[in-house]
Amino acid sequence: MDLFSSKTIKNILPFDGITNYHGIVLNKKQCDFYYQKLLETINWKNDEAIILGKKIITKRKVAWYGDSAYSYTYSKVTKTANIWTKELLELKQIVEKESNETYNSCLLNLYHSGEEGMAYHSDGEKMLKKNGAIASLSLGAERKFSFKHKNTKQRVDIFLERGSLLVMKEGTQANWLHRLPPTKKVQTPRINLTFRTIIL
Repeated sequence: MDLFSSKTIKNILPFDGITNYHGIVLNKKQCDFYYQKLLETINWKNDEAIILGKKIITKRKVAWYGDSAYSYTYSKVTKTANIWTKELLELKQIVEKESNETYNSCLLNLYHSGEEGMAYHSDGEKMLKKNGAIASLSLGAERKFSFKHKNTKQRVDIFLERGSLLVMKEGTQANWLHRLPPTKKVQTPRINLTFRTIIL
């Protein structure tokens, strides 16, 4: 099932969750400015995960920012948040206004090319606000994003445009997996910002 982007806000999931695609929320000038600023100023590090007892270091780079230097654990690895930069606070304000939600943290992902992706998973860590919104803002390369229902295995694909916003909430994480499939067609980097709420 392929869905084409539209500026009309719509729930792209057929059932068991709400994931609203807001379309493009940043113009070209904003996209270019924030993309370059984030590449230069964010404290990027290769992601780490413990899989089957082994420590895996990914090519993809990540960074964790928030209201304070709290710790956050996923994939059995604990990270400590950096304090918001000026540009991240500006983007947070834009995303909060557009999504009508509030967030206290952001996990950023840097994919150097289409060959770097993310396997199917759901964001169900205990520290996350239950059924809370997770807002995904895309900069740089445009990429396909996929959802798969945990029981029926039904799939929904969407093409995330540069400067677009996708907001997952209300049952999405409980009932659906999502992934960023790798592709050899994309040769340029993508930055993804996922704003979320941590319960301290």
